[in-house]
Amino acid sequence: MAKSFNEHTPEFIQVVAAILYNERGECLLSSRPEGKKYAGYWEFAGGKVEQGETDLAALRREIHEELGITISAATPWLLKHHIYEHTAVRLRFFRIFPHQWSGQPTAKEGQQWQWQKPGNYTVSPMLPANTSLLEALTVPSRLSGSLKTGFQSPDGDYLVIPYAEHTDTNQNILTDASLLRKTTEKPPCRSLWAVADTAQDIQTALPADVWFWLIRNDTEAHNALNLLEKGLSQPLIPYAPSELYHRFKTDWLNAGAHTVIENTAD
Repeated sequence: MAKSFNEHTPEFIQVVAAILYNERGECLLSSRPEGKKYAGYWEFAGGKVEQGETDLAALRREIHEELGITISAATPWLLKHHIYEHTAVRLRFFRIFPHQWSGQPTAKEGQQWQWQKPGNYTVSPMLPANTSLLEALTVPSRLSGSLKTGFQSPDGDYLVIPYAEHTDTNQNILTDASLLRKTTEKPPCRSLWAVADTAQDIQTALPADVWFWLIRNDTEAHNALNLLEKGLSQPLIPYAPSELYHRFKTDWLNAGAHTVIENTAD
């Protein structure tokens, strides 16, 4: 039987994991070697944070031990909690872009590894704690548009449609957090994007797959930064007018924002 999760109990284990990208935008997945629990399952490389280590120090050590790669920097992304039959873990995922690592991946623990295109994964089975990230990885890091018209990637392949305009269950739809507070079930869709006005929206509404935060002033900008620093389980995208966008963009991204969009239309 799975244990009840409580991050203050001895069962709580801090773990870091790397979303390592190459120049083609693919991310690296590796299999768990023989002798470990869930041997043969595919995961994002990483491991336990040892006593006295920072998350970044643990990430550097684990990735070098497993794959022989040197990490110069890493960007926080999502924070997940997962309950296994034998333990409960707090997983901090970091995105590591091509300019932030060096070396040639090597299977130093006898594991397999492969580069995988987000949204087109060919390896299985996936480690249960990582599966919820797979769809999140398909969210582009560059988007343009507005709340009224929706958003799209530069190549137009990824679209986010306003809720009132969606026509099938395979679309990414954009709605307001107020709708989520009135329902217990997500609308049928590929992914649900919700617009938040406050941190309370994100913390109390029905979970969305991606959160937009409509930033209008300095207080909201700082609130978004504080929430990102604590860690979120879904991607967060601050959506801010030009002055706030330019002033806070770097801080938001460094704290774990999936991307930041300049609001020039709403």
